[in-house]
Amino acid sequence: MTTMTEASVREFKMPDVGEGLTEAEILKWYVQPGDKVTDGQVVCEVETAKAAVELPIPYDGVVRELHFPEGTTVDVGTSIIAVDVSGGAAAPAPAEAAPEPEPEQPQGRQPVLVGYGVAQSLTKRRPRKGPQVTVQEAPLQAVQIELNGHGSAAVKERPLAKPPVRKLAKDLGVDLATVVPSGPDGIITREDVHAAVAAPKAPEPEVAAPAPAAAAPVATYDGARETRIPVKGVRKATAAAMVGSAFTAPHVTEFVTVDVTRTMKLVEELKQDKDMQGLRVNPLLLIAKALLVAIKRNPDVNASWDEANQEIVVKHYVNLGIAAATPRGLIVPNIKDAHDKTLPQLAESLGELVSTAREGKTSPAAMQGGTVTITNVGVFGVDTGTPILNPGESAILAVGAIKLQPWVHKGKVKPRQVTTLALSFDHRLVDGELGSKVLADVAAILEQPKRLITWA
Repeated sequence: MTTMTEASVREFKMPDVGEGLTEAEILKWYVQPGDKVTDGQVVCEVETAKAAVELPIPYDGVVRELHFPEGTTVDVGTSIIAVDVSGGAAAPAPAEAAPEPEPEQPQGRQPVLVGYGVAQSLTKRRPRKGPQVTVQEAPLQAVQIELNGHGSAAVKERPLAKPPVRKLAKDLGVDLATVVPSGPDGIITREDVHAAVAAPKAPEPEVAAPAPAAAAPVATYDGARETRIPVKGVRKATAAAMVGSAFTAPHVTEFVTVDVTRTMKLVEELKQDKDMQGLRVNPLLLIAKALLVAIKRNPDVNASWDEANQEIVVKHYVNLGIAAATPRGLIVPNIKDAHDKTLPQLAESLGELVSTAREGKTSPAAMQGGTVTITNVGVFGVDTGTPILNPGESAILAVGAIKLQPWVHKGKVKPRQVTTLALSFDHRLVDGELGSKVLADVAAILEQPKRLITWA
């Protein structure tokens, strides 16, 4: 990467487009060196751990250099593009950039990029406190310094022998410390080593030989029959969040199967209502409204667990998350203050949320601050599931496929529209009674939608 030093060149650094993000991947550049840019013009699209975001440049000028190619993950705060703001033409790119001299490093610890190790520093290490060992030169005795069990230095005599003799002893498995020297000044000779080998040894106690360890399987990869996909961006963040949630919050899941025939009829009626024209009207809309009413009747379910302060934080607002599958992975944007919205307003917000997610334009802010979530697995033909909590939330409702099934209705078996709901909740702050009441209320509303009026 070439560093621009001219006063007219401005370096645009990777911003923190989320909350506490440390890196982002450059997905696509919309400009190239030599292109003119204006203040507010989008120059690239990046993917963070939460969403894909377009970055606008904050000044006018001409692009001098793109510091990183597409597909590169860059730390927040690192310059990604250089722009000449003097208004002149772009300078031609050199055939080969000359290596820059390394700047003199000041003393002290230096910051380094993640994954590149620790930069060498000129800081001198302080001498270790403890007993000092002085080794005096001895003309006829070698000395070896070792550490004893307490970390202190100790002096140990090292047998004297020439390198060929040491090699011989090593090859024959002889410890020179056990050999009696016969050479001048206590030097061990080849004959001494051979004598040590020929000397009778005390019988050693028999020890059962350990079973041979099974060889570790060697990982193989067939490129013609397998595809490896790097885990990064949204998928990486989702995986980490789900693992953290699953092994932090004690999950409990309850199920209920309910007749939603009346709800399906209401959906068809609302599609013809003039107040709902142009809005997204589907079963999910009424399920979301039913959950909001159930939370209003059981407000303690809308809470979070504060581990640091050992407190349960009850929320007096509902930011309703809707799990959405996108090409980049599962994301959970939420409708802010969903509890205050009328049915038409909720339908409008739900439509905007889904459209934005499908286009891959969901902002990080839209995925922050959720309190409860709905995941609709029924669109895939799945009857139900055991959803994992979105981190920081108390409950998540899974909606299964709505199918025509035989059902006992008014004492007779009739074909009815039936679905199965599953509610997972954090058992630290939602006990079985509270979780059951919430799920039962949702089911009761979907069975008799008029309760949306009487219970709201």
